[in-house]
Amino acid sequence: MTAVRLKRIAAMAGALVISAGVLAACGGSSSDSSLIRVNGSEPETGLITTTTNENGGGRIVDRLFTGLYYYDADGNPKPAMVDKLDTTDNKNYTITIKKGWKFTDGTEVKAHNFVDAWNFGAYTPNAQKQQSFFAPIAGYDEVSSENPTVKTMSGLKVVDDYTFTVALKQPAIDFKLGLGFTPFKPLPDVAFKDIKAFGENPVGNGPYKLQTWQHNVKADIVPNPDYPGENKAQNKGISFVFYTSLDTGYADLQSGNLDVLDTIPTSALRTYKQDLGDRAIDKATAQNQTITIPERLAHFGGQEGVLRRQAISMAIDRKQITTNIFQGSRNPSKDFTASSLPGFDGNLPGESNLEYNPTKAVALWNQANAISPWSGKFVISTNYDGGHKEWTDAAANSIKNTLKIDAEGAGIPTFSQLRQQINDKTIQTAFRAGWQGDYPSMLEFLEPIFVTGGGSNDAGYSNPTFDAKVREAESQTSAEASYKVVGEAQQILLNDLPAIPMWDYVNNAGVNTGVKASITWSGLPDYENITK
Repeated sequence: MTAVRLKRIAAMAGALVISAGVLAACGGSSSDSSLIRVNGSEPETGLITTTTNENGGGRIVDRLFTGLYYYDADGNPKPAMVDKLDTTDNKNYTITIKKGWKFTDGTEVKAHNFVDAWNFGAYTPNAQKQQSFFAPIAGYDEVSSENPTVKTMSGLKVVDDYTFTVALKQPAIDFKLGLGFTPFKPLPDVAFKDIKAFGENPVGNGPYKLQTWQHNVKADIVPNPDYPGENKAQNKGISFVFYTSLDTGYADLQSGNLDVLDTIPTSALRTYKQDLGDRAIDKATAQNQTITIPERLAHFGGQEGVLRRQAISMAIDRKQITTNIFQGSRNPSKDFTASSLPGFDGNLPGESNLEYNPTKAVALWNQANAISPWSGKFVISTNYDGGHKEWTDAAANSIKNTLKIDAEGAGIPTFSQLRQQINDKTIQTAFRAGWQGDYPSMLEFLEPIFVTGGGSNDAGYSNPTFDAKVREAESQTSAEASYKVVGEAQQILLNDLPAIPMWDYVNNAGVNTGVKASITWSGLPDYENITK
């Protein structure tokens, strides 16, 4: 969700901090049996649309705020606040919003609430992690510079209370599709009085409103009784419970203390269908897993780094890992997106760099050694609260056995601690990463992560040729033409491997007895429609 999805990076953290069974002792209110109890993770930041770019915060924020569109369970954009959207060139838009839609503080949502939020997100001094999603808008370069002299983008204009215009720098085929995504949602005037305080107690316009947020324990949301949208809450509220491990979450699911677990732990993949019966859920989703190796690390810069990343990629036996650890519930990667997305092509030139090839891996490693002899240990860091230890250890062992180097997985206790090191650029190892689609687009899996300066570009990757290909893909007037150029952009990534694609997902989930739930195209539950 995220990068990022949204980053918010699709960090499939799985879980964080405390078991539902311990909540009573901590004074929590998840004993309220009317709430749907689901797994979640402590948000990395305040609940703010323009900075939340990770999975734990994203799943909450997207319940509290509604944009021009919302996405149904299949990823189709459906009108929400938009009344009319007119464009003849995919570059200049006139947007009219519906009248009478209110924030939960009673103030009406006006056109300026969209424009103010987008400008706030784009302005560099505000340090919003979703900043790069506003890059297509004219004037973004001025407000996003290191020391901007203006605070608003020239491409945004408020016409009247219910109308605003958007001018892009060039046609962007994905722009309309992304207008339901988190950073494009409106913010009320009160947000800008104290944005940090607002993030702790947000005022939204979505199908739910925040009831309580006990940090590192849980967050409870309840239906917004005045919500006029089609995607109204069909339940009495959601309690996002933050777990120390997916195994604990699975135990709570089995004992009836959890209603929906959206990720079955690897330890239960062999037995969960037998354990849960018709309460088990499987669905192919737009999620992927990668190993990111920052170019700033010793031996991973320049041509030496390219050779080493190719060697490491070919040294990993993805098929063995997905079969033995994930019981076939992962598909070895063929590109940098996900096989369930429109336009996916699993036969791109360069795809062989993602295939297990020990002989070539050794040859490439030796070529890199001719540039600079290898020294040290290759480490893959991961959060241990999301079910990732087993596969990172297996990948490290595969690298160790193939390349005959010292390699290992290393655990960081929680996802938020891992992300803190990544964001601060203090992490000195390779690390587990991934992406969970925010809207159904291959470009959304590429732009925030790999374009120079992208909000979720954790590798620090910069290739002007790749950047130009992405802009070319965006400027196409048909989906088919855009898919072709996306393939050409991915060929560059398949050579450079700023991240090493591992697999995309078949989501394995489970529900409590008497609970009805489904998993959406992106791998998250269809929260509004969970019932019990």
